[in-house]
Amino acid sequence: MHEIALCLGIIEIVEQELRRRSFSQVRSVCLEIGALSHVTPEAIMFCFPAAATRTVADGAVLKIVELPGLAWCMTCSKSVEIARRGECCPCCGSYQLLVAAGEQMRVKELEID
Repeated sequence: MHEIALCLGIIEIVEQELRRRSFSQVRSVCLEIGALSHVTPEAIMFCFPAAATRTVADGAVLKIVELPGLAWCMTCSKSVEIARRGECCPCCGSYQLLVAAGEQMRVKELEID
């Protein structure tokens, strides 16, 4: 399960912000997770409290915004939404898709005291 390592990375980002801005507590962390990122939002939700234990983010609420996967179809020249890699174009059925968005996972926002 690589999600615990990802959660530890999130905590590292929070601690970098702590050193930069000097706050006492994190109330919430908002993440953006793309559909093509190979990250399971449910697993992140499960692992985050353990990763945050005894840190400035202990007890913080984790909010996840799931972003769709987007691809450019080289056959019909349309931007299309896809749920996972290997899908065909929903417009023309072609498999010649270039991923344009949805691979990211990022800390979007911190609510702090």
